[in-house]
Amino acid sequence: MSRFDWPGLMRAGMRGLGLTPDDFWALTPAELHLLIGKDSGASPMRRDGLDALMAAYPDRTKGTGDDRD
Repeated sequence: MSRFDWPGLMRAGMRGLGLTPDDFWALTPAELHLLIGKDSGASPMRRDGLDALMAAYPDRTKGTGDDRD
């Protein structure tokens, strides 16, 4: 059985989401995880994704006066 990080969940719910204590405690753990974005299915960006973004949207381009190196 997994344990819940209640202090962290309370901070996320009451500070982060602005829930009242009554609203927070009325939620099921599954509803709270959904609201705070836990298990959203989105995975963190990997290096190849960052490289593709950097190639598509470079910070500087040669010949435009923005090639400070």
